[in-house]
Amino acid sequence: MVLPQHSKASAPVLSHFDLTGKTAIVTGGCRGIGLEAARGLAEAGAKVAITYTSTDPAEADRIAALLSKDAGVPVKAYKCDVKSPDEVRAAVEQVTRDLGGGRLDICVANAGIAAHIPALEYGEGAWREMLDVNFHGAFWTAQAAARIFAEQAKRGGDGRASIIFTSSVSGILVNVPQQQAAYNASKAAVTHLAKSLAVEWVDFARVNCISPGFIATDMISAHPEERIKQWFDMIPGKRMCDAAELKGAYVFLASEASSYMTGT
Repeated sequence: MVLPQHSKASAPVLSHFDLTGKTAIVTGGCRGIGLEAARGLAEAGAKVAITYTSTDPAEADRIAALLSKDAGVPVKAYKCDVKSPDEVRAAVEQVTRDLGGGRLDICVANAGIAAHIPALEYGEGAWREMLDVNFHGAFWTAQAAARIFAEQAKRGGDGRASIIFTSSVSGILVNVPQQQAAYNASKAAVTHLAKSLAVEWVDFARVNCISPGFIATDMISAHPEERIKQWFDMIPGKRMCDAAELKGAYVFLASEASSYMTGT
């Protein structure tokens, strides 16, 4: 199988972004970038599952209900620890049954954590936790979705599934002054994983990667004010990006608007 053609490339351009009838899962979708990615997919017409680990279940359900009401599509929350391959596989399969009626179209491997620990002071537990969530968790998520995408293709599906990783600009450069070697390394691994899987899984899915810079989320606001001020001196735009400004990028990569883009 080759990379599928756009179903109707000559159609008006806004129709290329339409996700009506599609089913998506977004890990870490209750806050920050994941929440806005989920919102964008829902606003484009997709049925969306958001997963969470530490959020209170009642709050996760409230967030899902609000997204559903605003976008007019089903949105449901599922508890899932991305460090566990079994939990991830079970969640992805349940979402496919519950929301997709047996079909899944879009997977956003977004769940992640950050820590700022000098490399000389890193203990084994903290180091492994960073890689387990950011890198291993991203792979388990993509793998679980890819198994479903591959099976759908075998059954005669169109192969137009999309996997989107949330990486970071920290995967290609070293941000300062914070010391975060483990975070940077985990995101560099995610970026190259996306490129590698795009080649390996071209028969049944496109795989791409979004690597945000400084985004105004809880993860950023936890930094000291003096550090944030120092960042502004290095940001050409002289402001943080609102997380909602990223949702269009996720819709683009999830939709046929990017039908000839993979490994990017």
